[in-house]
Amino acid sequence: MGKVDIKWSELGFSYIKTDYRYLSYWKDGKWDDGELTKDNQVHISEGSTALHYGQTAFEGLKAYRCKDGSINLFRPDENAKRLQNSCRRLLMPEIPTDVFIQACLDVVKANEHFIPPYGTGATLYIRPYIVGVGDNIGVNPAPEYLFSVFCMPVGNYFKGGLAPTNFIVSEYDRAAGNGTGAAKVGGNYAASLLPGEEAHQRKFSDCIYLDPQTHTKIEEVGAANFFGITKDNQFVTPLSPSILPSITKYSLLYLAEHRLGLKAVEGDVAINKLGEFVEAGACGTAAVISPIAGIQYKDDFHVFYSETEVGPVTRRLYDELCGIQFGDVEAPEGWIIKI
Repeated sequence: MGKVDIKWSELGFSYIKTDYRYLSYWKDGKWDDGELTKDNQVHISEGSTALHYGQTAFEGLKAYRCKDGSINLFRPDENAKRLQNSCRRLLMPEIPTDVFIQACLDVVKANEHFIPPYGTGATLYIRPYIVGVGDNIGVNPAPEYLFSVFCMPVGNYFKGGLAPTNFIVSEYDRAAGNGTGAAKVGGNYAASLLPGEEAHQRKFSDCIYLDPQTHTKIEEVGAANFFGITKDNQFVTPLSPSILPSITKYSLLYLAEHRLGLKAVEGDVAINKLGEFVEAGACGTAAVISPIAGIQYKDDFHVFYSETEVGPVTRRLYDELCGIQFGDVEAPEGWIIKI
């Protein structure tokens, strides 16, 4: 096994070239057998639909080093299903669940020495993606496709880790009401760059998007999902056809109800009723849980639990989820694949 010179505690969320990645091509109606390669450069036709028409989708999941040295994958079957949904939305060929999971396993095993040690809080982030390639120029589905999986060690997505930060409501829409908001496609993220940059310039961690139809309800928090804890112990998260179905969010909905005894609710989160929540947070694979200290909406700045301290329910949810992922807490059946 190779060795890497990485200061695990200083990792941020940025690209690091690892040794191997998985690569597979779809042509003439079928996927090839796929293989691991050391080449981190993608060679595609200049006419590829991914370059011109945004025919591209991706996923994000993590591998975790456990206390006993073993490795956990967290719910990769759910990532496979979500990528299949994204592929259907963009008329791309689906990657079978078993192929998706095996590709992730192969990449993790081949790059095991890049998995951060237990106790550092860092993880191995896994990025599967599929893009339309091949010679093309018309607005049509691509004649060929490329599916790849690569990985890298990462630290916290938001600076400070489990520390409250502030967010601002954007005037932009993340996605159209009947558009691609529920699919994890590249165009959604390209559209978020400008509002995200404007939020950063105003010293906020990220922006919050409202529903595109009425601009009265919270939908997403930048590249993550929103949740709030009410005064009467409800875990509430928005429900909308234009929200990306976060695997972390649905895991937290389950844990909130079955482990913490809260009432788990998916429903409307009115931007003018933030006072109903005593705690709030953003959640996702990259972000895990990022406590929201306050939200700036027009001229009003609403503070939840504290601008400096993490709320008790948010911390319990974080500890339960991370405990499961790192193998310290018993996982619900089917949530962990052990390597």
